[in-house]
Amino acid sequence: MDVQEIKQRFGIIGNSPLLNRAINIASQVAPTDISVLITGESGSGKEAFSHIIHQLSPRKHGPFIAVNCGAIPEGTIDSELFGHEKGAYTGAIGERKGYFETVNGGTIFLDEIGEMPLGTQARLLRVLESGQFIRVGSSKVEKTNVRVIAATNVDVYDAVKAGKFREDLYYRLNTVPLRIPPLRDRKEDVYLLFRKFASDFTDKYRTPAMQLDEDAQRILANYSWPGNVRQLKNIAEQLAVLESDHTITGQTLLTYIPNEGRNSNLPMRIDQPKEDFSERDILYKVLFDMKRDMVELKKLVADMIEHGGAAPTFANHSQTISQLYRDIEIPNNQDAQFTLQQPVTANNNNGNGSNESFITPHAEEVEESLSLIEKESDLIRKALKKHKGKRKLAANELGISERTLYRKIKELNL
Repeated sequence: MDVQEIKQRFGIIGNSPLLNRAINIASQVAPTDISVLITGESGSGKEAFSHIIHQLSPRKHGPFIAVNCGAIPEGTIDSELFGHEKGAYTGAIGERKGYFETVNGGTIFLDEIGEMPLGTQARLLRVLESGQFIRVGSSKVEKTNVRVIAATNVDVYDAVKAGKFREDLYYRLNTVPLRIPPLRDRKEDVYLLFRKFASDFTDKYRTPAMQLDEDAQRILANYSWPGNVRQLKNIAEQLAVLESDHTITGQTLLTYIPNEGRNSNLPMRIDQPKEDFSERDILYKVLFDMKRDMVELKKLVADMIEHGGAAPTFANHSQTISQLYRDIEIPNNQDAQFTLQQPVTANNNNGNGSNESFITPHAEEVEESLSLIEKESDLIRKALKKHKGKRKLAANELGISERTLYRKIKELNL
């Protein structure tokens, strides 16, 4: 069965190359019995592809069940999937068969697999590898013959690196990866889908047929559609019910699209994930800032020494030096002492009969504290003081997340 026949059979609308590629992969993997991991954003149609794989497989006459792993409480998901014995836990008044037992010989679709608890993941891995499972509260090994199709709208590999998903289960499920493209990558399909939804809803509610003017079509194509096909379908239904005018203008369409759609003629904005800097990153930043300040200070001192006591040189640098020393807070302990004497007289007679400004720096450095905790604490205090206690602004100034700043304030007892 080719791609066009699959589209007609399952009611899939669109001619995007990415969509055709996904359908082609689904048709090729369907006759096999291997596991499939479907990835895609929420509302992009992952469950529809699970039906395609099941209906084109030798298991098409067997049962099919879709399970949302994120909607089942952690305490009962094992019982739901694998069943339980009477008295296995409070409220278990009788034995119960789980999904893997009732769907024996068919296909089970595990949606939002990334939300599955780690303990349940271990049980699922055993089912995939040997077809064996144990009911909750039982010691008897049961057998099942079920094909597993999993889906997720998050990056499972990132969850693996974060320790929230088993790596062995990831590779076991990801035998054949299948990615469903988001609607924003299928701009040529948006108007076709809208016309199909609009026709269905006008027939359902017996309202006048809708048409979009050119401006509305442009907005429809350029909008980012964060809710994908599900969001487009909802907007089509709202227009069919609420609008009496059969011609939908761009201005009318904007009233049904969230505010971000009002700049639909601009390139779509892609949010970059905020970095959450570690403690080591903070310490490196403190050290690099200290090193930069010391280099600048050495340059100023060397420049003044090179020019002797020339008035123009001091006039150029006195304000900068004062600012540097105002910014430096000396720790209040015996291990770090630093004093600066710089008597400056604008009209000072230096003994040669000339009035020359001069600087006589006298610095005594015993031993500066190298405690990273003190430097880190000092830097956080400065940032909070600069932004008048506003932690969000202080966190941006420090280059760390607000959550990390909260933790540091608590750890350092600031």
